[in-house]
Amino acid sequence: MTITFITGANKGLGRETARRLIECGHTVLVGARDREQGEEAAAALGARYVPIDVRDDASVAAAAADVAEHEGRIDVLINNAGVHGAAGDPSGLTAADALAVYDVNLVGVIRTTTAFLPLLRRSDDPVIVNVSSGMGSLALTHDPDRPESHVVAPLYTSSKAALTMLTTQYAKALGDIRVNAADPGYTATDLNGHSGPQSVTEGTDAIVALATEGPGAGSGRFVSRHGEMAWS
Repeated sequence: MTITFITGANKGLGRETARRLIECGHTVLVGARDREQGEEAAAALGARYVPIDVRDDASVAAAAADVAEHEGRIDVLINNAGVHGAAGDPSGLTAADALAVYDVNLVGVIRTTTAFLPLLRRSDDPVIVNVSSGMGSLALTHDPDRPESHVVAPLYTSSKAALTMLTTQYAKALGDIRVNAADPGYTATDLNGHSGPQSVTEGTDAIVALATEGPGAGSGRFVSRHGEMAWS
């Protein structure tokens, strides 16, 4: 049985990923900061809730300890938790604004990955999926035919650009673990006021595909629902 831990799994992409992976036969652990929402999602999905605030070292360590005690390992870690931050004119951005976004979208991934690596290494086929975004692609955000080029969200986009680079570095360094990034595409979620044209199911296609690949699949890739993307 494949055991999968998902951060930010109480709503949006995380919750839909959990639902779909349970349908695929995974044992899913719903990681969420808000206990009430996390417990509700887990109960509705048939999963187990694990409290985790990716901004807090002690919370992340406690989550890993919880999983070590109950499941003993994980096979798939999906770093999904994310925040958007300010959009539009960056003139008034502060260091505090930037730290708040990066603490979740980038540093939170580092915290969680480090804490869960010992549990992943107990798996026969360990996998990490980082939920990034085409909004962090230099090429896509400069292509006038792409929706990514029409959005100004300095903190979100730069944090996702950093996350894609972090993914490639982990993939190079962790030869025993498959590490890839997923681009959900412009999906209707709370993050964008449900303005995206894709359904949440379409938005999880790449995440689910990466989480369900068999042994021997590639590492260090950036994948959308339409296929592999260039690192640019």
